[in-house]
Amino acid sequence: MASIEELRGFVKDGLARGLSRAEIEDVLLRAGWTAEHVGGALTAFAEIEFPIPVPRPRPYLTARETFMYLVLFSTLYVSAYSLGTLVFQFIEQAFPDPAASAIAAELVRREVMRWSVSSLIVAFPVFLYASSLISRAIRSDPSKRGSKVRRWLTYLTLFVAGGVLVGDFTSLVYSLLGGETTVRFVLKVLTIAVIAGTIFGYYLWDLRLEEKEAST
Repeated sequence: MASIEELRGFVKDGLARGLSRAEIEDVLLRAGWTAEHVGGALTAFAEIEFPIPVPRPRPYLTARETFMYLVLFSTLYVSAYSLGTLVFQFIEQAFPDPAASAIAAELVRREVMRWSVSSLIVAFPVFLYASSLISRAIRSDPSKRGSKVRRWLTYLTLFVAGGVLVGDFTSLVYSLLGGETTVRFVLKVLTIAVIAGTIFGYYLWDLRLEEKEAST
């Protein structure tokens, strides 16, 4: 099977011979290449008038970049989980379980709330700081948006957030069908939906923005 480098070489030769991008794209698609691979190979060369194809800067993976993205996404997960847990405790406090011991529940609630607040105080500022550093690096070098580790972790986050949303609404439907829905349960479902939905929506928008910029 031909490699991506061979594909880029073919595109380079085609552009050097004066073929249009539409012609090159059409023949590659008919040859069996995917639209994603063809688009990536074409965007590897700038649309600049010059006797030979001009390559765009290609993003490369560094240990520092990997570290920054791991910090960014791990603190995002911790912040989202801690925020959800904290909101859950407020819901439990407002709508206590009649079957649970009030004293024991209050002791557990205080411990969980203290841990959740502590996690948020530490993780969320780190997330914001890492996000600002990465955004600054991308503004100074837009090619960094094509980072492989960034794309992998973004798709992983979309997968996790999407899975949480599916499970969340499945639980809600299951509870509705069984006639076991309570105000406390619905509020918890909505909390998860808002947190996971916000994360899913933001990173989906970010990926679409990246694809739009790559196609221009």
